[in-house]
Amino acid sequence: MENEFSVKVQELTRTFGDFVAVDHISFQVYKGEIFGFLGANGAGKTTTIKMLCGLLMPTSGTAYVSDFDIYKQTEEIKQNIGYMSQKFSLYEDLTVEENLEFYGGIYGLNNHELKIACSQAVHSTGLGDHLHKLTRDIPLGWKQRLALSCAIMHQPKILFLDEPTGGVDPISRRNFWSLIYDLADGGTTVFVTTHYMDEAEYCNRLSIMHDGKIIAIGSPRELKQSYQKESIEDVFIDLVKK
Repeated sequence: MENEFSVKVQELTRTFGDFVAVDHISFQVYKGEIFGFLGANGAGKTTTIKMLCGLLMPTSGTAYVSDFDIYKQTEEIKQNIGYMSQKFSLYEDLTVEENLEFYGGIYGLNNHELKIACSQAVHSTGLGDHLHKLTRDIPLGWKQRLALSCAIMHQPKILFLDEPTGGVDPISRRNFWSLIYDLADGGTTVFVTTHYMDEAEYCNRLSIMHDGKIIAIGSPRELKQSYQKESIEDVFIDLVKK
């Protein structure tokens, strides 16, 4: 029977000297779901994503991404995921199209595959009118669409998005989430970190992280019912105060 989980984490821990950034966290992410990590800055969300993407070695614990061990199979993990960091390194002096071609090349796409991938990315994100503009000249909301396009050029099974909508206006955020839903509907597992309470409501399931620990996990509805609150923001505030 095929494994139903895209990500499996058990007692994952990362320390920096005496500081515990991620403290024995355990969770699982189902294939094709939108799984959210909600927490304030410094809660440990980015450190967790970096470990799962093979960019940072854990101190202890275990984790598997697409059934690949994060200790032993980091290269296999990188081939099967897409990663959009908080500060995605788009090349400002390249056009939108040149950025797409560059990242497609990094993922090893041949010319035929690259042409198809660029076409699909432009179609799915609506970048057509901006293709020949320098990346520095397009608005932030469109830059984030471009960053997403670059992260999915190779059609990854799992997409990691670290604070993907930071700094953009509410309409751009809502439009970006429409793209995330489209990807999930197509079978992509989406793992997203956020500190926006309204975005947390968009996730299929959600973990709330505080001081390196996961202090609650469940669907937004389950969490609101469990803590008898009307919003995830109220749940979050109630948990963090304890």
